[in-house]
Amino acid sequence: MIIDDVAGFLGRVPAFRLLDAEELHGLADRALVDFSPAGTAILTEGGPPSEFLRIVVSGGVKVTLPTGDAGEVDVDYRSEGAAIGYLSLFSGERSRVNVTAVADTVCYLIAWEPFHALLGRRPDVREFFTRTFITTYLDKAFGDLRGDRLAAGGGELLLFKTPIRALLKREPVTAPRGVTIREAAQAMSRNRVSSLLITGEAGEPLGIVTDRDLRDRVAAPGWDGATPVEGIMSRIVVTANAGDCCFDALLSMIRSRIHHLPVIEGGRLRGMVTNHDLMMLQGTSPISVVREIEGQRDLAGLARASREIDGVTSLLLREGARAGNVTRVITEINDRLVRRALELVQEELGPAPMPWCWIVFGSEGRREQTFKTDQDNAIIHADAEDEAQAGRAREWFEAFTPRARDAIEQCGFPPCPAGYMAANPAWRLPLRVWEQTFSSWIANPSAEAVLRSLILFDFRPVHGADELALRLREHLASAIERTPAFLGFIANQLVKNPPPLGFLHRFVVEKEGEHKDRLNLKLKAIAPIVDLARLFALEKGIPETGTLDRLRALRGLNTIVGDCGEELEQAFEFLMHLRIHHQHAQVAAGLEPDNFVDPDRLSALEKKTAREAFGLVAKLQGLVIERYRASIW
Repeated sequence: MIIDDVAGFLGRVPAFRLLDAEELHGLADRALVDFSPAGTAILTEGGPPSEFLRIVVSGGVKVTLPTGDAGEVDVDYRSEGAAIGYLSLFSGERSRVNVTAVADTVCYLIAWEPFHALLGRRPDVREFFTRTFITTYLDKAFGDLRGDRLAAGGGELLLFKTPIRALLKREPVTAPRGVTIREAAQAMSRNRVSSLLITGEAGEPLGIVTDRDLRDRVAAPGWDGATPVEGIMSRIVVTANAGDCCFDALLSMIRSRIHHLPVIEGGRLRGMVTNHDLMMLQGTSPISVVREIEGQRDLAGLARASREIDGVTSLLLREGARAGNVTRVITEINDRLVRRALELVQEELGPAPMPWCWIVFGSEGRREQTFKTDQDNAIIHADAEDEAQAGRAREWFEAFTPRARDAIEQCGFPPCPAGYMAANPAWRLPLRVWEQTFSSWIANPSAEAVLRSLILFDFRPVHGADELALRLREHLASAIERTPAFLGFIANQLVKNPPPLGFLHRFVVEKEGEHKDRLNLKLKAIAPIVDLARLFALEKGIPETGTLDRLRALRGLNTIVGDCGEELEQAFEFLMHLRIHHQHAQVAAGLEPDNFVDPDRLSALEKKTAREAFGLVAKLQGLVIERYRASIW
């Protein structure tokens, strides 16, 4: 009876599914049973070869690859029906990986002699193991992980792990405040540098002069070589710490629209990092794409430049960037693209009759864009002083917003099907009317008002008078503080979208339509975490709009996030990682990117991590129900 049970189990294992009853009973007759408590090392990298082929009956194991710096990288998880030790058993060589039980694990052990005899008789079984372990496992694990991801010094990724100080090859070339333009130019020429730092009495950086300043500004009327250099230098508002990673320098340059960044260490000026330094480090630089965008003088050129953005995404993914870092860089570049498009349209129409601010919301507002998505934007403008000014504003915005919509579409962002755009008069309003609208939604939370709140409350400014957006954000926080019951309606909407994990931890997939049997990563996996972070941020009056930024800001303020904030951040990063890699593969294949993945194509490790992420979200939604019990129905 025991042999029958073992044979029956082996017959359900993919590798042995084609064997007849006699062959299965032959293996079962010589099989042993092994129990490994959680934490037991089953195989050790560099240790003795495996003596058996192990088939997991219950429990599970983790396969890890040492990185050479006392760390290790998770390669795979194996659970019921998976095989362990084939490569080591087949080659007779020392184990190349660590295999550790992550739970109490039972395995059937098949010794080499009967297994080797089976491989000789059944080439289809031998082909299965060869294809599964050598083609799939070795190529992926030892090619991608050992080669690409671990190439730079035992796992250090150049852009994200190289400290800025590693790029500093000389002391900074400086000049004291008060030197003339001629003296500054001579110092740059003598030291063969493209920039000169102007310092104060204590050696602190005050400004920077570049060769471009000398070309563009000195040629203007009224300048001569005896003029103090302060007249043409750019004031320094951004510096970098020498210990920060190069990615931080890259992001600072993009945000501040600069190509030279002074570096500080221990309170003193240590040197300068440039766009060229980063280009040399990573082969190409997102900063060059930004420069290309901002240098365009017409929409046709801007549209051509926008096509380079997907290449930046590919570059960052090849570097091994975390999803959060990829979206931060892409958001900064997209902001520059949208801003330049608005500037070009505004140049045609002339200045607006009053201050205004272009805001974005949705994934744009949260800085979580992957590949280009629909437009989600609006305009806040100052309150009119009189009816005449209000009329001029209406006329100007009616002309401006359709052109802006079309210009942004030309750059790759299609219009929002629901009309959530500034081209819609309902989404370009004076500050006072926006404040009244938000207050109305909060005081009278109808289904439509709550839906619009979930979309609009993630807004942030991109172009124009930022102070208008800041004032609206302050009004929003104040209105929610006065009417906290509104948060119950947000919570009620949140718990209506549970994570896609059903009975027996099976994934809940689309039941019909174009994406049947696919997992909706955006709506069902990522959105519940976005909603949790938004709810808690609104509750605490936190102004950040990004999900990761919100979770980090909440750690010391919200007990739920305080207890499991780090796990929630990791879950969000992982799900965004799945989404962006899925979309990148589609774009590389010439397809339109979507958010639907086939769960059967996920690795065992990805499935396990996804289930853990969904379980965490379900737990937090349960805590939300307890906290807002009086408001949720």
